[in-house]
This record gives sequence, C-alpha cells and structure tokens, in this order.
Amino acid sequence: MLYPLLRPLLFRLDPEAAHQLTLKLLDKAYQLQLSSLMGKSIPRTPVKVMGLTFPNPVGLAAGLDKDGEHIDALAELGFGFIEIGTVTPRPQQGNPKPRLFRLPEHQAIINRMGFNNLGVDNLVRNVQESRFQGVLGINIGKNASTPIERATDDYLECMDKVYPCASYIAVNISSPNTKNLRQLQQGDELAQLIAALKARQSMLSDKHGRYVPFAVKIAPDLDTDAVRDIARLLMQHEVDAVIATNTTLSRDAVAGHVHAGEAGGLSGAPVTARSTEVIRTLAQTLDGALPIIGVGGILSGDDAAEKIRAGASLVQLYSGLIYRGPDLIAQSASAIAKLKQA
Repeated sequence: MLYPLLRPLLFRLDPEAAHQLTLKLLDKAYQLQLSSLMGKSIPRTPVKVMGLTFPNPVGLAAGLDKDGEHIDALAELGFGFIEIGTVTPRPQQGNPKPRLFRLPEHQAIINRMGFNNLGVDNLVRNVQESRFQGVLGINIGKNASTPIERATDDYLECMDKVYPCASYIAVNISSPNTKNLRQLQQGDELAQLIAALKARQSMLSDKHGRYVPFAVKIAPDLDTDAVRDIARLLMQHEVDAVIATNTTLSRDAVAGHVHAGEAGGLSGAPVTARSTEVIRTLAQTLDGALPIIGVGGILSGDDAAEKIRAGASLVQLYSGLIYRGPDLIAQSASAIAKLKQA
C-alpha cells in the first residue's frame, strides 16, 4: 500500500494543493491500471438500502470530488458507493483561500470551501462520460448568491438536472460554509423545502420512469430535540434516508490549536462521538422508518462498526481517508461484516 509512503510528502504541501495532487495521482493510477496498488480488495457484502443494492456498505462522502471529475478512479478503491458534489446550479469559486486546514494532532480537518464547483451542467457531463456502473449519489446545494428565501429554487433546479444520472440525491442543508444555509434545518423552512422536493421527485419519477430516492444531510450541532423533530418531519414526508452528519462548528475538542480559530466546519476524530450520538437519536426516533447513512470521524474499522451499531445502514468516509488512506475502506467493510456475523 503506497499511501503511508505518500502521506508525509502530501502533508508538506498546502492542504488544497495536496488534495488536487492526490486526485491527479489516482486518475493516473487508474489510467495505467495500477489502482490495485492504492488499496486492498474488498469482498462483496451486499446491503439493500433505499431500494438500491450496495456491493458493500462503505461509501465516499460528498466533498472530495465536487464536480464528478474522478468517479472512475475513486471507484477502483473499492467503495460500495460514491457521492459527488456538493454541486450548485451555477458555477462558483467558493470562499477565499486559504480555506482548508489540517490539525494532525487531532486527526482533524477544518474547511470553509464554500461549495466551490463548476456548476450542475458540468457535473452531469462528467457523470455521463464516466464508466461507473455502481451506486452514485449526487449531493446538491444552493448558490451563495441565492437569497435563503429562494433556496428551494436552487435545490429543485439541481434535482431536475441530476435526476436522470443519479442513483440517489443528497440534499445538503447543513454545510456551515454557506451563509444562513443551516436555517433550512428549522421546522417550517425544512417542511416547505422537503414538500417541494417530494412533489418534484414524484413528477420526475413519472417523467423518467424510475424512482430516484433522496436523502437529507443534517448537522451534528443540533440538540436532541431538534434531531427528533427533524426525524419526525422526514418520516411524515416519506423522505428516503437521512445522512448524519456534516461537519461541526464546535471547537471544544481542538481548543488551543493554532487553527482552532479558523472559521469553517471541523471534521475527523473530534466529530466521531457526536456524529454517532446523532445517529443513535435518529435511530431511536425513526424506529426503522427510513435508513441512516452514518458519516463523521470514521478513522478505523471500529469507528465504522460503531456507526452501524448505533443504527446506520451505510457509512461514508472522507477525513479518515486523509489520515489513514484507502486501506480504511477495507478495514471499515471488514469490521462491519464481522459485526453483522456476530
């Protein structure tokens, strides 16, 4: 496995430059048919969620491949599913650089990328040109320039455009890096957004002759009552799944670090426990009514298994890949398989 050798070199680079270089190396390995050097083979452990069959329950979280430019190369690493985005209707540069920070002592990342992407039309072209035949999630958001009271228009436009090429759609209302976005998690605003998306989903299902499920991604910073309220709302509107969780605004776990004062969402080990707690609260409230996709601070197979134990049906990785490399995929899949066999 090459990653332990590459990581010290990558960590000498600016985090965003290292991110781009890593993706270029993955693409090159794929083109040269050397992807087997990047990770371990993963046995098929199929699981059916949202009416879709996932070859294994370990997926890639949104944010790593925002524009769907690296789908085929990432798929070779053995993920059971891949989620691309977050994508917005129109291209946008995101927030000013620097906007990505490593906190190695805490196995954490702070990012304030701000939905930097080349727009939904570009992403759809990339998906159409890819060879990937597996489960593909497309994560959608709103443009920073769109007033929050018009946010629904952006989500509907994205849904219209990604629906024909998505296995499922993830609705991102929980990024801390777009002004007022998390406001959409509140009762009336969330209800209105979900009602509009469900109506559009029904229309698109008739139009395209296939039902594409959608999931809502929530923040870890909601209190227990808010998590329960959202769970009940998702059940009421028959949303297909919930993704828990996004990054946190809390800095309690990294207080005193040189980057602790940076604005943005904190991910990695500091969010592990809180993410799992939110999953557990969701599971207790939902009682099997809809599945949970667990994400947040998975840095080991045990972390992945704990998310499943708490009530998740699937898990997703991102920050853990930066610290552990692609071997984390196989470790997570194996730990979940052992848990289910027990």
